Amino acid sequence: MQQNNFTSIDIEEFFDSEEKKEEFSTELVVLSQNEAAVLAKLIHFLKDDAPDTLVGIMDRFADMERLVANITHFPSLLERQIIMGETRTQHTLIEGLLTHRDGDKMLHLPSKAILGKGFLVAKYHTFIAMYRIAVNAGMDPKDAQEVYNAASTILFTIMVEDVYLDLIDDQSISIDIRRQIAFSLIVLWEHRYDQNVSDVAPVLQTVWEARRNLAPAFGTMVGTSELLLISIQMDETWTAFLRERLSDKDVSQAMEEFLFGLSYEQIQTLRRILRERGIAAIGRDEISTFLEQEIKIDVASDLRDFYMQYTVRRDNARTRKRLQIQGPHNTLEDHYMRFVLERNKEKQENDSE
Repeated sequence: MQQNNFTSIDIEEFFDSEEKKEEFSTELVVLSQNEAAVLAKLIHFLKDDAPDTLVGIMDRFADMERLVANITHFPSLLERQIIMGETRTQHTLIEGLLTHRDGDKMLHLPSKAILGKGFLVAKYHTFIAMYRIAVNAGMDPKDAQEVYNAASTILFTIMVEDVYLDLIDDQSISIDIRRQIAFSLIVLWEHRYDQNVSDVAPVLQTVWEARRNLAPAFGTMVGTSELLLISIQMDETWTAFLRERLSDKDVSQAMEEFLFGLSYEQIQTLRRILRERGIAAIGRDEISTFLEQEIKIDVASDLRDFYMQYTVRRDNARTRKRLQIQGPHNTLEDHYMRFVLERNKEKQENDSE
């Protein structure tokens, strides 16, 4: 990965401190160039009107730099290492990742991967706090939106790690693609940056925002009108994905789960109830009554709600896959990321001819 995609911030550039920071060199950096620009803009806005708030923000970034300094002491995942007499390279790590294992893989993952994810979570919390500060302080809405977009990209980077782990285990994907995904995952662990996120995150965020603003018609439970409204707002890659993959049963079922905010099993139960009772349609507030359980249909604007709903669909899909039962075995995010990766590989092969 090219290092000029990143810049490491220097806290001294933003405020005076008598304490001299320990110098360190690492490929895992605190901020990308875009994030640094967003932070600089917020600093300029707050420095005169809210200096105490600004000091609190910069203290948090100083904490993250110290965290990065500690993480970088762990062995690089891209270099040959001899650890306790065992030779490890990125190639042996890739082959290890491609070995299918049921259950939680946490203890099979490198320590640097686990620690780096904690760094991204801390970074997300920092940027979402910065967004709230920007809004409450009266920052220009366009500038505040840039802070929000930076936070969302961090969240999608966290999510992409889960998607990669799912795709690596998907035996229906060619081994060449799975090795490419495994390498992308290692690069993500090493730098806590993923080049595919810049392509995928805006699309998934737009889909989510459209989903949040829609009122699915709980009648036929088909969701055709909702899908059409979402697609109007999307780019060519998304429409190509729908055109080429929506006929796949697993993709269409995963799409329904995403659109309705319900599990495949809940959707099937509702369909049966509506059919048996001869009911044409029901309102959102009636879902819990019909299913006889509390169902959260509305989607809040908090990005954490997006991630939580994704993890529910992810865990359900993993369970169905493990038990080999009906319903989607992958999430919509899995399917879309796979489509993007396969399309990129096809483009690379065509360009090399």
